[in-house]
Amino acid sequence: MKRSFIFAVLLAIAATAWIVSGQFGDSDAQPEAQKPPADLTALDNPPEVRVRLSKAQNHAVVDLLRGRTEANRLVEIKTETSGRVAKLIVENGTRVAAGEVIAELDPGDRQARLAEAKALRAQRKIEYEADRKLSQKGFRAETQMAATKASLEAAEAAVKIAEVELSYTVIRAPFDGVVDDHMVEIGDFTDKGDSLARLVELDPMLIVAQVNEREVQRLSVGNPGQARLMTGAVVDGTIRHISSVADPATRTFRVELEVPNPDGTIADGMTAEIALPLEEGEAHLVSPAILTLADTGVIGVKSVDANDTVIFHPIRIVDTNQEGVWIVGPPAETTLITVGQEYVNAGDVVRPVEEQAISARMRELGS
Repeated sequence: MKRSFIFAVLLAIAATAWIVSGQFGDSDAQPEAQKPPADLTALDNPPEVRVRLSKAQNHAVVDLLRGRTEANRLVEIKTETSGRVAKLIVENGTRVAAGEVIAELDPGDRQARLAEAKALRAQRKIEYEADRKLSQKGFRAETQMAATKASLEAAEAAVKIAEVELSYTVIRAPFDGVVDDHMVEIGDFTDKGDSLARLVELDPMLIVAQVNEREVQRLSVGNPGQARLMTGAVVDGTIRHISSVADPATRTFRVELEVPNPDGTIADGMTAEIALPLEEGEAHLVSPAILTLADTGVIGVKSVDANDTVIFHPIRIVDTNQEGVWIVGPPAETTLITVGQEYVNAGDVVRPVEEQAISARMRELGS
């Protein structure tokens, strides 16, 4: 018993000594190696952007306007007399020439009235000729001769009235065009002044736009112009009319561009973009992808100066084609940011990299 107690005491002393030796051991022992702190200097480097030197070129500066197509003439043909519709000669969408019959009304008793007027005219003419011969022989007074002549002229006028009234039953096209719509059907009764059909003249076609008071001063009747339709078709024309009175609501002036439309493919009311040349000037040809918006909503492009500082240039689009957009606003020679402009702001310092250098680097990696 005494031996076991002594052994337990010795074991406790040994354990205590081992623990104390670990806590207060050699103070010169090296601490465990730790990871070095993260290198944050990379965050201080300016962002990299891709740039390209752009030089302005001579280009016809145009005014791009939103407009619409408008028929040269559009009229509703109305009846000039009353009657029942007897015939509709042409269908909707039919091309007609000036003077071609579109519809006919039932003449009713108009032909009989015309025949009556002609018979009365023949009678008055006989009476006039008889009185004239008697007057030459001195058997008729001048007053009686004048009355006979007046009766003949009245009969002739009645014939003309009857002929015109009968002609009103045949409705003809007043000009070359397309019958766009019939407002009546066979059997309908029309009164004087009722609309019978709509006739549209599509050749030439007008493309109408509203031009502000600053730009309208540069335009003249006869100037060339171009329009791009929503279908993608591009048509050339000339300015036919410039309004002399501004729209009181918008303070803009109506400008009409006349374009040929022999096959009638351009319909009335289509949306169109009109390019009216204003002057010859210098403009940059750029990709639409580099255009950006300022915080104020102004459209523009970004460039870098000699100190690699970002500059925002408000621009105006003066023309578009398959190669890109023509813009004015930046200096004649400017280093435009082509990639990365969305991530930098005016005043930021950047690391510009030429597009050619990027292309060369990609070729090296590919090889």
